[in-house]
Amino acid sequence: MMQNVHLAPETDEDDLYSGYNDYNPTYDTEELENDTAFQQAVRTSHGRRPPITAKIPSTAVTRPVATGYGSKTSLASSMGRPMTGAIQDGVTRPMTAVRAAGFTKAALRGSAFDPLGQSRGPAPPLEAKNEDSPEEKIRQLEKKVNELVEESCIANSCGDLKLALEKAKDAGRKERVLVRQREQVTTPENINLDLTYSVLFNLASQYSANEMYAEALNTYQVIVKNKMFSNAGRLKVNMGNIYLKQRNYSKAIKFYRMALDQIPSVHKEMRIKIMQNIGVTFIKTGQYSDAINSFEHIMSMAPNLKAGFNLILSYFAVGDRDKMKKAFQKLIAVPLEIDEDDKYISPSDDPHTNLVIEAIKNDHLRQMERERKAMAEKYIMTAAKLIAPVIETSFAVGYDWCVEVVKASQYVELANDLEINKAITYLRQKDFNQAVETLKMFEKKDSRVKSAAATNLSFLYYLENEFSQASSYADLAVNSDRYNPSALTNKGNTVFANGDYEKAAEFYKEALRNDSSCTEALYNIGLTYKKLNRLDEALDCFLKLHAILRNSAQVLYQIANVYELMEDPNQAIEWLMQLISVVPTDSRALSKLGELYDSEGDKSQAFQYYYESYRYFPSNIEVIEWLGAYYIDTQFCEKAIQYFERASLIQPTQVKWQLMVASCFRRSGNYQKALDTYKDIHRKFPENVECLRFLVRLCTDIGLKEVQEYATKLKRLEKMKEIREQRIKSGRDSSGGSRSRREGSAGSDSGQNCSASSKGERLSAKLRALPGTNEPYESSSNKEIDASYVDPLGPQIERPKTAAKKRIDEDDFADEELGDDLLPE
Repeated sequence: MMQNVHLAPETDEDDLYSGYNDYNPTYDTEELENDTAFQQAVRTSHGRRPPITAKIPSTAVTRPVATGYGSKTSLASSMGRPMTGAIQDGVTRPMTAVRAAGFTKAALRGSAFDPLGQSRGPAPPLEAKNEDSPEEKIRQLEKKVNELVEESCIANSCGDLKLALEKAKDAGRKERVLVRQREQVTTPENINLDLTYSVLFNLASQYSANEMYAEALNTYQVIVKNKMFSNAGRLKVNMGNIYLKQRNYSKAIKFYRMALDQIPSVHKEMRIKIMQNIGVTFIKTGQYSDAINSFEHIMSMAPNLKAGFNLILSYFAVGDRDKMKKAFQKLIAVPLEIDEDDKYISPSDDPHTNLVIEAIKNDHLRQMERERKAMAEKYIMTAAKLIAPVIETSFAVGYDWCVEVVKASQYVELANDLEINKAITYLRQKDFNQAVETLKMFEKKDSRVKSAAATNLSFLYYLENEFSQASSYADLAVNSDRYNPSALTNKGNTVFANGDYEKAAEFYKEALRNDSSCTEALYNIGLTYKKLNRLDEALDCFLKLHAILRNSAQVLYQIANVYELMEDPNQAIEWLMQLISVVPTDSRALSKLGELYDSEGDKSQAFQYYYESYRYFPSNIEVIEWLGAYYIDTQFCEKAIQYFERASLIQPTQVKWQLMVASCFRRSGNYQKALDTYKDIHRKFPENVECLRFLVRLCTDIGLKEVQEYATKLKRLEKMKEIREQRIKSGRDSSGGSRSRREGSAGSDSGQNCSASSKGERLSAKLRALPGTNEPYESSSNKEIDASYVDPLGPQIERPKTAAKKRIDEDDFADEELGDDLLPE
């Protein structure tokens, strides 16, 4: 075996790799540029010689082989035709098979190789577009029409409906011009029907958006009646919608049914929507049985939340209890088609998975799911509150049935809300004990429900002025859910009621930290700062609240009131002007404006607003008093009489108004009417000294015999007055505490007249008795009880009293002693 093994010699190891670097110099391409023979061959015809045609195996006659330098003899093919590239009679036959490689018919020997045609120079310029040609004009006009339609749609989406309509009209005008030009150039079959359809449809939509329903219907009729437009029948749905807006329900139903007939059955979703419109129209016309048929068909074919809710409304209208229960169960069973919340909880610590979940937690799809779920809960809660009082013998039993159905469905969390609504229904029925008992049942529930129930209980006790109970339940609500802004607000309200404004402000601030949109807490903290006389901070709070609630009358009044306290009447007037733009019939706001203008010395503006206030609320004594005094100042005593007469009707026990009526008659020269009025006053108030003095004076001037009788009565009353004053003086000397009693009874000899200070105290007491805006908001659960309280009389105005008062002409009333309180401040 070893005989075939040859060992390499040890002395010549380099011979193992010999020969690898040896190569034929013919293949040396690096020196071709210096190879004279090769360069000469390239420049001669040898380099440009056409390739030799390959032999075809089936050819019978053997073709001659061309020489290396090309022969000038004819090369005949097997069929006798000259070969491609051969020269016959001195003319080279065109080599069509290799034309793509750059050879042409006119290829001559010695021409350069130019496969890209660079030797021919630049390409000729493009033919200029003839803009004056009819085709080009039509093309440009069509482009302009499309642009106008797009601009119209964009303007509509941006809310500029007027601009959208203008663009749509312009597109319609240009499209008609385009059609006329096309008819002149081409046949009518070449008209762009799609463009015409889009222009008309957009124009009708913009008419409808601008509530120009007649024009929209006419435009839709043009589309529907044109047989060349395919699928135009479905636009009758839009026409039905317009008739529905116009409350022409019979035509709306007619067009809905026509559209339903023209839409094929394969478009199930669209047919369902049209049937839903038909059902809603039947409800508006009161044809509940027909509406029930439509909604029953929808719920059997493609159940949805709106159809289920409308079906419950229809059964409620006809009073069918059993069908209401079945419809409620169908509504509960409607699938939401949304993912469970577990999808958004990270199952592991994988950072990539956590990033994905964090990204989709609040994306558009998640928001849409939340909105759909919130809408379903709203429909279910509303339906339950609607049918619970009527499906059973009592509303409590009905609520219990709804709660059981909800507990067995996918909306288990709504059961507790229904229970709380049950308590609210007790409140509406004035059954406070049952409401409290129902809410107390939630004390053993989970923290969220317990906090909501305790918040409502605190709210109830606060309304009943049981602040200790309200405070205890507010503490329970806060302990159950420390981040419940309503509970914190209610706790602040109880502290506010006890006068601890600093502590109340802390609770309100914490409520705002937990929920910056808690408007009740922001309003209440503004009131707290106003109580603490921190007016700048109060103003900041109310201005922030105004940015959230732009048209809140109470917020506007508070801003004006703060500016008034800051002694900035111009700003106060400006904000009150905004207030009356929101509530133009609020008599208190109007009278406050009159008061501010009066303090500024603008009597005409003050009269205007006082008069408007009187027109809306003719029972405000202060306004009546000011208007009467204004007419006396302007020497129109006859006009002042009607205001004092109304004041005497409002306060028939106050003699001063009747004295003012008699005084106005006397000032205007009607002495007989004045005498009759004084006599009438004397019959009602026989101990009134001022009335007797006027009677004596008038009877003396006129010369009546009753003057002696009235003079005797006057002397007797004056004697009684002196005796009373002596008794008061002796009582004051004997007892220091009698001073207050003397002051309280001062002026009693003048009948029912009141001093300016007593009037101010009376008016202040009256204002305090009314529900004022300086009381804090009461908060409750966000879903259960509306936390806001709107006073039906509008913003209450705390009217500060001024020290100086204007007097009536003292020359005419020197002996009347009517007192300063007859005139406004």
